[in-house]
Amino acid sequence: MLSRLSRPKAVAVCAAPVVALLASAVVAPLPFAVAQPGMTADVLGENKGKPVITITGAPTRDTSGQLRMTTIAATGPDVDVRLGNVLDGWFRTDQAVMPRDAVYPSGESTKEIEQHNAEEMRKSQDAATEAALSYLGEDPDDVKVKLELADVGGPSAGLLFSLGIIDKLDGDGAGGDLTGGRTIAGTGTIDAEGTVGAVGGVALKTQAAKRDGATVFLVPQAECADAKAELPEGMRLIPVTTLKATVESLRALEKGGSVPSC
Repeated sequence: MLSRLSRPKAVAVCAAPVVALLASAVVAPLPFAVAQPGMTADVLGENKGKPVITITGAPTRDTSGQLRMTTIAATGPDVDVRLGNVLDGWFRTDQAVMPRDAVYPSGESTKEIEQHNAEEMRKSQDAATEAALSYLGEDPDDVKVKLELADVGGPSAGLLFSLGIIDKLDGDGAGGDLTGGRTIAGTGTIDAEGTVGAVGGVALKTQAAKRDGATVFLVPQAECADAKAELPEGMRLIPVTTLKATVESLRALEKGGSVPSC
C-alpha cells in the first residue's frame, strides 16, 4: 500500500526537472540557423546597377538568356534560434534547419564572419576567372576580368562566374549562346583547375531558381539527392563535376543532344 502511494510522488518529483528542462528548451537559444531561398543574380547582367562581369583586353559578345547564381538567406550569426523556430523549420519545405557551424564559422564575431565570407567570395572570383580563361586558352596577362556582386559572400557562385565569362567571350564556341537563350541557374564552387565542388542548401536554391524564372539547374553531382528532395515542378537538374563537362552539357542541351541527369 505504501509503495503504491509513494510511486506517484516519485513520478511527480522526477517530472519536475523534466518540465523545467522542456521549459528551458523552449526559451533557450539553440546552435542552429534557419535558412530559406535567397536572392539570385544573373551573372550575364547587372546587379544593383553595375555589371556583374566586366572584361577588358578581349572582344566580348552580346548574350541572350540568363545564368543565375543562387543563394540561401539564413538567420544571422547573432540571432537566437529557439525551439519554436526549429520545429517550424523542420515542417516547412521552404525552410531548412541547419547546424550553425555549417552556415557560419564557429566562434567568430559577426564582423569576422562577414570578413571571412568576403574573402571566400574574392578567392572564388579569382579561381573562377583563372578556370574560365584557362579553359578558353586566354592569357590572363592580356585579358582582365572584374567580378562584382554586392551583398553576397562565400564561394558558391564560382561555377556560374566561370560560365558567365565563357559566354561573354566565346558563347557556345559556334556563334551561339551558352544558355541557348534559356534562364539557367545553378550553384557550385570552382577551383583554378575547373573542378566543381559541393556547397549545401541546394534544395532551397532550386526553389529560388524556380521563383526567378529558371527551368534548368546546374548542381554539383554529389548533391543530386539533396536537390531532388524538394525539386520544384518543371525544373531540370543537370549534375556537374568540372567546368569542361558543364560547358559540354550546356552545348548538348542547346542542340537537343544527350544531357546527364540526376
